[in-house]
Amino acid sequence: MALDRRNFLKATVAATALATVPAVSLVSSGPALAAAPAAAPAAGALTVVTTTGMIADAARRVGGEAVSVTSLMGPGVDPHAYRQTRTDIVAMTRADLVLWHGLYLEAQMEDFFADLGRKRQVVAVADGLDRARLLSHADYAGRFDPHVWMDPMLWSGVVIAVRDALTAARPGQAPLFAANAEAHLAELAGLDAYSRQVLGTVPEASRVLLTAHDAFGYFGRAYGYEVIGIQGISTQSEAGLNRVAELVDLLVSRKIGAVFVESSVSDRNIRALIEGAASRGHAVTIGGELFSDAMGQSGTYEGTYLGMIDHNVTLVARALGGTAPARGMNGTLSAGL
Repeated sequence: MALDRRNFLKATVAATALATVPAVSLVSSGPALAAAPAAAPAAGALTVVTTTGMIADAARRVGGEAVSVTSLMGPGVDPHAYRQTRTDIVAMTRADLVLWHGLYLEAQMEDFFADLGRKRQVVAVADGLDRARLLSHADYAGRFDPHVWMDPMLWSGVVIAVRDALTAARPGQAPLFAANAEAHLAELAGLDAYSRQVLGTVPEASRVLLTAHDAFGYFGRAYGYEVIGIQGISTQSEAGLNRVAELVDLLVSRKIGAVFVESSVSDRNIRALIEGAASRGHAVTIGGELFSDAMGQSGTYEGTYLGMIDHNVTLVARALGGTAPARGMNGTLSAGL
């Protein structure tokens, strides 16, 4: 008889933990693992595997040279649909610490993490956030919107959870982790201040952010924008013809002139909206590509959390009629927007 899903995962974890795969293959074995752009870690560094690039960035910022971090999901990867590969499983069973997001973001991996957590140190870094600060959504009955990184001040709570997880795994490095976390939290406060400044220059009537899927709820709440997603919170939900028709009506009636595509989601539905509005005599442009569920290319400023959000807020402000420097908060965006 075939194994059920949970028993299959248990068997897979057990088998791969015994595999004799050279350590170098965990970093270079294909698209499942994203290369780390940070400086080389010190000898004896804590080995950390994360699901998303955003968590990996926080771990590198807080851990510094005391950690060696590998992210399973690289640029353009959709965490809602991602399933662990055999190489991923080997990496996680060999890691000192595994950090995943939680809040049902990695929906296809939850059973795996439940099993792995009985054998390794595994922490869902967003699960401890104050529920009073989380958004509910009709798509996720009894659950919360997982896209908490869209608000830098809410993301600060995840950075603290990363600090605590690293400290629990390597108590002797607690002073380093605390100092690095404090410095990064100050950076996040600066990012939030910049975001408020430039997004506040957009005329109030134009503060409408229409995107491929509903990933920007926390962004909208933090900065006073109406956020509309063609798909729901999860990219696994489909936008029907009625939904597209409703949004075409909205674009035309409210004279919304710009919509946004996302780096990790197909632009098919966005283009259908633009074509529908054009057939009604209303021109809509693509305001640009936002980073939603994944950061930019590794090794670039946009491949960091700060760069990801800097890119988004700068692009939105400029596309919707506000004022923002073309190269972003510190003049470090890879290309002028």
